[in-house]
Amino acid sequence: MFMGVLAGRVVLVTGSSRGIRSAIAMEFAAEGAAVAVHGRDEAATAAVRDRIVAAGGRAMMVLGEVTSPVDVDRINTEIEAGLGPLDILVANAGGNPVRPGPLEFMGLDQWRAAVDAILTATFVTIAAILPGMKERGRGSIVTMSSAASRRPTPQSPVAYAAAKAGIEVLTKWLAAEAGPSGVRVNCIAPETILTERNQCLIPADAQERLAQTHPLRRLGTPHDVALAAVYLASDQAQWVTGIILDIAGGAVLN
Repeated sequence: MFMGVLAGRVVLVTGSSRGIRSAIAMEFAAEGAAVAVHGRDEAATAAVRDRIVAAGGRAMMVLGEVTSPVDVDRINTEIEAGLGPLDILVANAGGNPVRPGPLEFMGLDQWRAAVDAILTATFVTIAAILPGMKERGRGSIVTMSSAASRRPTPQSPVAYAAAKAGIEVLTKWLAAEAGPSGVRVNCIAPETILTERNQCLIPADAQERLAQTHPLRRLGTPHDVALAAVYLASDQAQWVTGIILDIAGGAVLN
């Protein structure tokens, strides 16, 4: 087992079969955590688990739909049996199922799809995991927002931005409610991140133009986000709760 700031901890990283979330799972394992890698795609989820194990870490795979309370309860039970009770939850499943555009052209089904995939999934996951953390008197939850909710523009998908803003309010409310039980709750809000998908979708010249809009003159990487998640989950942030941490290269200035 690796020795690091998360040695001996058990963590669930939802949606960690690819992208930023897989980088978070890998970084948590590198810091000594036993990681439950979650996804719906069995092959992709197994691949991340296998990478962690091959590097000498401890990991298991859990599959299921995080908008389903039944699935999340089962996932929690499987993790407790395989790794032990959860110390850390990184609740970040949910993509962007709706393209940008005027609100009046959005159907109710599209709105609900975005809210369910992002805000409802976060609510359902936390609702299943939080009681055990409260019983044990300790725990750290990290949620995932976006710069889209921190500085909304007409180019931002409105349902996505609204759902992410809801996660920020949920985070602050939970921090106040669960703090007396020893549970910390914090949120990360990344700006444009150069995932493999974005590297393919955003042409190189557009990447350079975007980088120049950031004071640090570069775009973020999945590793940037993963390092922030490790910090918030670890005892290095033991007196930090209820914050929204912008991982944005200075592009979001509060």
